[in-house]
Amino acid sequence: MSLSLAATAARAEPEERVSVACPNCAAVGLTIFYEARNVPVHNSLIQSTRQEALDFPRGDVVLGFCGQCGFIGNAAFDPRCLGYSRAYEDQQSFSPTFNAFARELAAHLIDKYGLRDKTIVEIGCGKGDFLALLCELGHNRGVGIDPAAIPERLQSDAAQRITFVQDYYSPKYAHYRGDLVCCRHTLEHIAPTAEFLTTVRRSIGDRLDTAVFFEVPDVLRVLREQAYWDIYYEHCSYFGPGSLARLFRRSGFDVTSVSLGFDDQYVLLEARPVALDSDGGGEPRGAGTQALPPEESVEQMRCEVEAFARRVKQKLDYWKTHLVAMKQQNKRAVVWGSGSKCVSFLSTVGAGACVDYVVDINPHRHGKFIPGVGKEIMPPEFLRAYAPDEVIVMNAIYLGEIRRALAQMQITCAVVAV
Repeated sequence: MSLSLAATAARAEPEERVSVACPNCAAVGLTIFYEARNVPVHNSLIQSTRQEALDFPRGDVVLGFCGQCGFIGNAAFDPRCLGYSRAYEDQQSFSPTFNAFARELAAHLIDKYGLRDKTIVEIGCGKGDFLALLCELGHNRGVGIDPAAIPERLQSDAAQRITFVQDYYSPKYAHYRGDLVCCRHTLEHIAPTAEFLTTVRRSIGDRLDTAVFFEVPDVLRVLREQAYWDIYYEHCSYFGPGSLARLFRRSGFDVTSVSLGFDDQYVLLEARPVALDSDGGGEPRGAGTQALPPEESVEQMRCEVEAFARRVKQKLDYWKTHLVAMKQQNKRAVVWGSGSKCVSFLSTVGAGACVDYVVDINPHRHGKFIPGVGKEIMPPEFLRAYAPDEVIVMNAIYLGEIRRALAQMQITCAVVAV
């Protein structure tokens, strides 16, 4: 049998506990509430041939909830399965919608923290687009640390003021010091979350005026919308505003702001370091403990987890039934967006045979194949000749952008978001 709903077990109620220590708070015991078996271990390592994509390594997602701090993580995660490199292709800056969000965020950080002629350190900088924005708009200097960085790809007036380190962040890079330490969509890829954040805090040392900004997907939205396509192997750690803020406070930071952005899909956290014990370890001194809106409590997270476990199978069943019906009626469905959401969606639903192509605006993906499912990634212009009956959009925030692109190509079809 091909990967299908039979390979995905969504529990009606969280019940099984596994003796795994929570990487956020070290409490032992996670309550399992969702499983997706035999899924690709990478979503953005696109492949050159269909066979390479089909033969891509697989692993299991077994989500567990920590009843002490509200953290959610993959109890079956094995970091040895992953390998980030220049071949990792997750660049989003080809979208006007995403660029508008990034530019507004960069301007906010520059204005709030006076980041002009300063130094920015970005951990997990990807291809460097956001770091370049910060350096362009504030005439700043930048250090970007990421094994997937491709310095020669960056087209920016600030490129000469940016140093790239093509490696994983670790204590050996603590000598790179910034007036802002920025980390966007990286923490969810890291299993030892408290250890990682402690490393960041120790690298800052006694420079208590350093601004810190982290951005991660909001797992509360994933749970409330039963957005199983936002659950995948690469994401081993999941945070709500509250669980993220609690981790920061335990790690030596005073959380100054927590908010939601990008249509409430992302948690945006701003913080300042607080003084540590004289040896640089132990309990932080002076960190605030009062929750800020929109932080959820542990009990609220527990309720969301239980509701997700009861409801997610219904959404899984809907999409599998819909795609199979489209195929039986000889109707053509394509997925717009070939990134992580697409890979997770097709892998988990198990109806990949009902979709022949996926479309993406990122030219570095065209002609390649997505891991696990093996679908070829085509440019939007391909749809002129293909004439789809339905375009399935992997993120509703892009609906307007995609509908305009289809109209410009004079393509008439149904456009729906998952």
